[in-house]
Amino acid sequence: MPYYLPSSTSGDHAIRGHVVTVTGDPFLESDVLVEHTDGLIIVEGGVITSVGPYDQTKHLLADGAHVDHHPDGIITAGFIDTHIHYVQTGIIAAFGAQLIDWLNTYTFVAEQKFVDQAYADAVAKVFFDQLLSNGTTTALTFAAVYPQSVDAFFEEATRRNMRMVGGKVMMDRNAPEHLLDTAQSSYDDSKALIERWHGKGRNHYAVTPRFAPTSTPEQLAAAATLLREHPTTLMHTHVSENLGEIAWVKSLFPEANGYLDVYDRAGLLRPGAVLAHGVHLTAHERLRVHETGSAISHCPTSNLFLGSGLFHVHQAKNHTHPVKVGLGTDIGAGTSFSLLATMNEAYKVAQLTQYPLDSIKMLYLATLGSAEALGLDDRIGSIEVGKEADLVVLDTKATPLLEFRSAQVESLEEQLFVLATMGDDRAIATTYIAGDVAYSRDGH
Repeated sequence: MPYYLPSSTSGDHAIRGHVVTVTGDPFLESDVLVEHTDGLIIVEGGVITSVGPYDQTKHLLADGAHVDHHPDGIITAGFIDTHIHYVQTGIIAAFGAQLIDWLNTYTFVAEQKFVDQAYADAVAKVFFDQLLSNGTTTALTFAAVYPQSVDAFFEEATRRNMRMVGGKVMMDRNAPEHLLDTAQSSYDDSKALIERWHGKGRNHYAVTPRFAPTSTPEQLAAAATLLREHPTTLMHTHVSENLGEIAWVKSLFPEANGYLDVYDRAGLLRPGAVLAHGVHLTAHERLRVHETGSAISHCPTSNLFLGSGLFHVHQAKNHTHPVKVGLGTDIGAGTSFSLLATMNEAYKVAQLTQYPLDSIKMLYLATLGSAEALGLDDRIGSIEVGKEADLVVLDTKATPLLEFRSAQVESLEEQLFVLATMGDDRAIATTYIAGDVAYSRDGH
C-alpha cells in the first residue's frame, strides 16, 4: 500500500538516481536540460547542497549519511500545479455543460459544504494525498468563501511541510446567497487569513477574487488594497476561459476595454498575479500580461472537458514579449490530478494549434515554468544547489506497456515524451518534500 507522511527535516541525506532537470526557459533558450545519468542530490535541512554525477560528488556525503538509491527511476523537480480548486475535489468528472452552467449545477453546490470545518478538514486530507501520489509538491489553490476552508488547507499543508499557496475566494454577486460575502467582509476575512498564514512555515497566501463576474468593482478594489498592504502575497483569479464568460464580463463592465482590462483597471496585474486559462486573450492582452509581469496558468484538461477552447502556448511564449506560463489541473473541471496527464493534454492542444510541444518544454511548464509563474523559482522548480529538495521519482516501468515502450527509446527527450504522454499516478514511485519521503507508491 502507498503511504503519505508529513515531512520532517532529518540530518544529512541524499537521493541517487537518473537526475533530470530544466534550468531555463526552453521556449527562449537552448541547452537548458541538465542530466546526470547516475546523479547524487545531497540535502541538508531540506535544501539541496550539492548535485552532480555520483562519482564526483559522493565524497561530499557526511559520514553515515543515508542515501536513497533509485537505479531505475528518473528524478525530477516536484511538479507544480498553478491552478486547482481543492474544494472541487468531490466533483471531478461531473457530467457538464459549459462553464457557467457547470458552475451553477455543481461547483456552487459543492462549495457550500465547506461551511463545515470537519468536512473541510476531511477533504483537505484527500486533496493532499492526491497531490503527493501524483508527484505534485506545490499548488496554487482556490478555497471556498468560508475562512475555515482556508484554515483546513493551510493546516494540512503545514502538517506535511509542503510549500503551498491558497486563499479564500472573494465573491459578492452572481452566486448563491450562502456563498456571497461583501467587499468589506472579504477584505476583513482575507486580511485576517493573511496575518494568520502568509509566510508561516512554507505557506503563501493568494488574494483570490473568483473572477470578474462574481465581484463588484468595490470588491476588486478591496483585493487591490490587500495586495498593496501585503505586497508579498500572490493574486489568483480566472480570465478569458470561455466566450460566453467574456460576453458576460463585457455586459458587467462596459467601461473596460476587454476582460483583462477589468483587472488592470483595478490594479490587480503584477508579478505574482496568476490568471487561470487565458484561452481567448487577444494579442494586446497578452502583451499587457507580459508588461505587468503577470502569469497564465494553462489548464488543458479543463479547457477540453468544458469545451472552452484551445490555448495557444506558442503565442504566449513568443520571443518579443513572452508571458510566464505554468500548467494547472483545474480540479474539478480538470479530470486528473496528474501533471503528467496534463502534459499529455497540453501536447494535444498544441498540436491542434499547429505547434509541436516537445518534452523538454512540457517538463519546463510543469516545473520551473510553474515556479516562475508563482514567483517561487528562487526556491523550487529545478534541481539546483540552494533550492528546496521537493522531488519526484518517475518509474519508466510503471506498467507493462510503459516498460515495453521505454525499452525502445533512443534519447532522454524521447523517454520524457513517453512518460508525459503515457504516464499518470502509476508512474510516480516516490515524492520527496524537503528531501524526505512524503509518498511511496510501494509503501517502503
